[in-house]
Amino acid sequence: MIGLKKIRHEKNLNQQKVAYDLHISRESLSYYENGKREPDLALLVKMSEYFNVSINYLITGKEFKKK
Repeated sequence: MIGLKKIRHEKNLNQQKVAYDLHISRESLSYYENGKREPDLALLVKMSEYFNVSINYLITGKEFKKK
């Protein structure tokens, strides 16, 4: 989840704030950011809406480009 950590830093948010807003533990967020755990689809959608980025961006750190 390369983009998750990237977007959190870009928006100047700490893990505690994001975790609180998403109703998950700070430890879980840390695991997602460091690739130790993967969020389920519902949480990916929630994160995507929270940061206003695509799920693809959260996972890869890049927006999907149409050819």
